[in-house]
Amino acid sequence: MKHFYDSKEVMKLLDLGCLRTAQMRVQSLNQELSEKGYWIERGKVPIKFFHEKYPYIEHQKMSEQ
Repeated sequence: MKHFYDSKEVMKLLDLGCLRTAQMRVQSLNQELSEKGYWIERGKVPIKFFHEKYPYIEHQKMSEQ
């Protein structure tokens, strides 16, 4: 079961034209989680938290690798 989106997946979900912008969004979300006392994974954002912040974005169906 997948628990995180990486920057490339965030870029696709938010329809961003630049990977760096997606990386900055992931970094910002992780900073918010860190300030709340949660452990984070660099370069990845928890799927549940991402969809709390972007409730209008549908969950991405990715094949497990």
